Amino acid sequence: MLLPHDEAGRGRPVVLLHARPTDRTMWRAHLPLLADAGVRAIALDLPGHGDARVPDDGRAVAPWTDVLDTLDHLGAEGVVLAGNSLGALVALQAAVTAPERVEGLVLVGYRPHDQPASPQLRAAWDAERTALAAGDLDAAVTAGVEAWTSPGATGGVRAHAARMLRARLTQQLAHGEPTLAADPLGEGGEGTAALRTLTAPALVGVGEHDMPDFFEGGEGLARDLGAGRTVVIPAAGHLAPLEQPAAFCTLLLDFIRRLPEQRR
Repeated sequence: MLLPHDEAGRGRPVVLLHARPTDRTMWRAHLPLLADAGVRAIALDLPGHGDARVPDDGRAVAPWTDVLDTLDHLGAEGVVLAGNSLGALVALQAAVTAPERVEGLVLVGYRPHDQPASPQLRAAWDAERTALAAGDLDAAVTAGVEAWTSPGATGGVRAHAARMLRARLTQQLAHGEPTLAADPLGEGGEGTAALRTLTAPALVGVGEHDMPDFFEGGEGLARDLGAGRTVVIPAAGHLAPLEQPAAFCTLLLDFIRRLPEQRR
């Protein structure tokens, strides 16, 4: 499936993959900043988010394959994958599937699915599920915004997060969650082994005010990828790139400038 996308700029392709509660518009502020810095920034909607509708025929979806197929369609080779939360997971899945196509990874807010959830994360999930079960979409959106943004997030950031989350939950209620294809990362020890095969340079980050789950997950991921210390993005929660677009772009561009010259 070809994914809806926005892009700006020319140069090394940088693919922006959004978090679960959001869509490609979370990168709206990043596109001009990255284009002005001389890269080709491509923001994608993942299946079931934004304008990327899930097939109604029950087919299993493989977001990582959809990302790679869309990049084929766009003629984007030798890419840097930058992902937040779900986007970080899909970036890793795509990198394991086609390592020869990935020249760098920037991953923020990652937590492996088999890592036990903290009480704080469980409370966030429960608040959303309880509200949806009661048919209270407004309460579910409010719970999500509180969980995924920092206490200091601006009104504009919170409103944008709410719009994206409302659209996502509305689509989820109408069509359900898609069936996923087999995860190329595998599970447990298999996932760790798969990650350790990746040789592309990587940077792992987390928002300063994110939940402990994502500090723990980020530290483990950085070890598996040989990425050094996890970078903490100040004054940000789980949706750190959305809250701090300039800081995230600076981090991303500094990483890109340290990469070897793009392969042709």
